[in-house]
Amino acid sequence: MYYGAVEAGGTKFVCAVSDENFDIIHRVSIPTTSPSETLSHVFEFFNQYSLQSIGIGSFGPIDVNKDSDKYGYITSTPKPGWGYFDFIGTMKEKYNIPMAWTTDVNAAAYGEFRQGSAKENGSCLYLTVGTGIGGGAVVDGNVLEGFGHPEMGHILVRKHPDDSYEGVCPYHQNCLEGVASGPAIEKRYNKKAQELASDQKVWELEAYYIAQALVNYTLILRPEKFILGGGVMKQEQLFPLIRQQFVTLLSDYVDTPALEKSIVMPELEDNAAITGCLLLAAEAKEQI
Repeated sequence: MYYGAVEAGGTKFVCAVSDENFDIIHRVSIPTTSPSETLSHVFEFFNQYSLQSIGIGSFGPIDVNKDSDKYGYITSTPKPGWGYFDFIGTMKEKYNIPMAWTTDVNAAAYGEFRQGSAKENGSCLYLTVGTGIGGGAVVDGNVLEGFGHPEMGHILVRKHPDDSYEGVCPYHQNCLEGVASGPAIEKRYNKKAQELASDQKVWELEAYYIAQALVNYTLILRPEKFILGGGVMKQEQLFPLIRQQFVTLLSDYVDTPALEKSIVMPELEDNAAITGCLLLAAEAKEQI
């Protein structure tokens, strides 16, 4: 029995096939170009196997509302060629098997919840900080979705008094993604994040914005664990700074778990989303 998984990113698609124990037996990375070209390579990969089901975690925004006539679509993405693309419909034309459909960050949250940093917890929130910022949550074992999926990277944050940068987001400017994503760091300082690794002030400002977001998420969702991934979070000096800012901003308003154990890196590292997709694929098979 084989399960398929697609972590569909704006830069690359990671596709994997696992056995029934979720041990990956084959995986590939495919550059994200046009939908037709990219999916032709996806099909070429999956055609080698007799799949039971497929789990897909995609960059967004996407439509996850099963009552919508655009369910399964990537919707208002700025990525050229992918706006209002019928992802699930195109996959279903090729493979008439059960498919799970969610965001890449929801898939990562679910992977970490089931097999990673939050496997001992009842809830978690996964935030990726990189080219963009996105978040997914698992509550009582279920991926959090409603009319749509969360867009945690676009919450509005309070600007730091010493930060004059307007923000990189074309929709909101000073949303979290606008002021704390990798491109925001680069444009604010005219250097790539890795070139700024030793500059304490850079990371204190970054921690201020991320901690603001975590305080907001805490007050709304009260997750047991925050898992912070993505390229920017590979700057491990951020974690103690975020915890310090979190304490200051929350100001003892509500109780939280010990921060050293609840604001953490992904245990599955870069495999969180693909693991989540495989787990969701198995569940999609069970639900038929």
